[in-house]
This record gives sequence, structure tokens and C-alpha cells, in this order.
Amino acid sequence: MTRFTIASFNVKNLIEADQEYYKFEQYTPEEYAWKRAWLADQLLTMNADIVGFQEIFSEAALRDVVIETDELGLAANAAHIPDRSKRYARKAIFRKLAYEPYTESALAFAPNSFDGGAGARRPGVAILSRFGFVGAPEVIQDLPEPLDIPFSDIDGTDGGSYRIKRLSRPILKVRIPVGETVVTVFNCHLKSKLGELPRPAGAAFPPAADLVNYDPAARAMGSLRAALRRMAEAWVLRNAIIAELEAGNPVMVLGDFNDSETAVSSEIISGEAPFKNYAWMRRHDAQTPRDRYSDAQNEVIQEKISKVRLFSAEKLFVRKSLRDMVYTSAFGGVFESIDQILMSRHFHPDFPQKLGEMEYFSVLNDHLTDGSHPEAPYNKLASDHGQIMAHMLIGDPYE
Repeated sequence: MTRFTIASFNVKNLIEADQEYYKFEQYTPEEYAWKRAWLADQLLTMNADIVGFQEIFSEAALRDVVIETDELGLAANAAHIPDRSKRYARKAIFRKLAYEPYTESALAFAPNSFDGGAGARRPGVAILSRFGFVGAPEVIQDLPEPLDIPFSDIDGTDGGSYRIKRLSRPILKVRIPVGETVVTVFNCHLKSKLGELPRPAGAAFPPAADLVNYDPAARAMGSLRAALRRMAEAWVLRNAIIAELEAGNPVMVLGDFNDSETAVSSEIISGEAPFKNYAWMRRHDAQTPRDRYSDAQNEVIQEKISKVRLFSAEKLFVRKSLRDMVYTSAFGGVFESIDQILMSRHFHPDFPQKLGEMEYFSVLNDHLTDGSHPEAPYNKLASDHGQIMAHMLIGDPYE
């Protein structure tokens, strides 16, 4: 039996001081020190075995955070963990309180292929693993062949197509050995809801960016473009997930989906949920009104859909605990979960051949204030996302 924790952490623009990442945006040395300390404190609180990070501009800056986390953790151990000479040193509480340094951990960083110079930087993603990796990490961003998505008009005629050649941010894929099992982990950061507004040749800025001359139709079209891109990126991720599941590999997917769990893009990633029973449904090739799927065919359909589904750690936890206050984002008065951890049925409690399951689910979101709290202006260096963590078990709990 092996217990482990896996977490998703959008750090919000991590880069060293005096480095302009977006136009006119950079940290002073003091701001960077504050941000690094805040991130280290959050990472220490999680003390997760596997962490997927988003919005990483610099691998060196992330390593700085990990080093500071270790310094804090070792100091906490010295202060709070009794040495072996104490008769109570073996109490379970001290195993829970103890911090395990990331000194020997593996770190994989996927830079963004769109990354430019000062003022035009683009963030990547990273995964930190106390268990190391099996094989080399893989990065999915620049597609070997363009993805063309054809459309048909209502009357069946050609409706054009949508094409993407690379993703807005990389997807990082690693294989992690946990006990006797190797788990495939994907870390993603899909396209945001920020509208894609075209800039005419020679123009200094997109016309729709001019809020004084507000153009609602053009901005709505920008949101449509962003949604199309996000769903196309979700399909690319889904395709990679299916390949792993069909190979029989357990899968976990985490990251900033920039959409709720019930959004179309999220459902593309997790896969469709099967109906309770397909035996009542008329066949796809029905010749008469009575041509319906058989009970045997229902079983085949159920298995084919279920074996490639992913399940939300948050929703499994809510089902288990009746808790409904899980949110990872606050904007415009809306508190919602856009950061997710999904897992294959290898970890579903109802799957007879499960390899393990989730015991608990944590969210660190007390710092999310939506700008209305008096402290909000001073929290600008903190992450604008909550951190989520699944507490997992692999193997027989009675071993």
C-alpha cells in the first residue's frame, strides 16, 4: 500500500525580479521576495508528493521557491518533530506533521514555444515529483500536423473549418512510479476566456480593445474565438489521454482548465458519461421502429465508454463528504472551480478492478477575495487561484 498526494498550483506569473514578462509588468526585488515567500509557504502547507505548476515563466524562479520551501520545512521539522530518543516520537501525528524535503525530487519544466522577449513573455508549466519520473517527460504544444476541425452547415453543405497549429500553452506529460504502479500524469493550462481580438495590419492595437469605443459584437466574437481554441486544445489533450487509457495505463490529469467541470471543454477532456441503459435506444442503423440495441450490446457500449472516462476528484469528494464549498477562482463576484484533478477509473471507488482510490481532497482558497476584501490590494502578488490536492491510496489498505 502506498499513500501519496497530488496537487495543482497556478502560481500566477512566476519570474525573477526586474524581468518584464507582460508589457509594463515586472516585480521589484522586494515584490519577488514577497511572492517567493508566499508561494513557498503554500507549497509547505500542501507538502504534496506530486505538484503540477502553471504560469511558470522561469524554471530558475521555481527552483528558488522549492529551495525556500525546503528551508521552511526543515526549520519546521527541527522545531516540531521530536527526535527518536523521545518516547512519543513514533506517534502518528508526527508522521503527519513531518515535512519531506524536495532535495531528491525530479522537476520537469515545459517552456512555452510562444515565449518572446521582454514584455512579450508566455508562461509554461512544470511538474515536481518526489517519486521521480519513468522515461523522459513529453511536451505537447507544436503539433506535428495542423488540427483541422471541419464544420457542416445545417443543410449538410460545407461549413468551413477551424485550424490550430500549436497550443497556446504546453501540455506536460510524465510517467511517475508510485509504489508498484506507474501513473501517467498530464499537466495543462488551457486557453483563457480572454477574448482573441484581431489587430489589422499596421494597427497599434486591436480596435475591439478600445473600451472607450466599446464594440460588444467584436468582443463577443473574441470570446467565441477563445472558446474554440480552448475546446480544440481540450481535444488534443483528450486524444493523448485516450492513447494512454487504451494502452491500459492509469491516468491523472490536472491543471488550470479555465472552465468549470461541466463546461464543454472539460467534458471533452473527461469523456462523455454513458446512459444508464442503451437497450431502450433505437439503433443507429434502425430499419424499423423496433430496431433497438440489445442487452448484450448495452454491456459492450457501457464498457467502451467507461474505460476511457476520467472522473473529477472534486466531485468524488463532494459525493463522499457532502461538502459544497470547493472553489479555485473568484472573479466578478463568481466563485467557481476552474482548476481540476481528473483520474481514470483505476482510482474510482466503484470500479471492481481499481488500483486505488482517493481518501480526501483539499483546497487552499482563503486568499481568494475577488477584490472586495480590505486586504485584496496587498494580495496582488499571491496567486489568483486556489490550490487543490487529492490524497490518494494505491494498493490494498489492509496490507
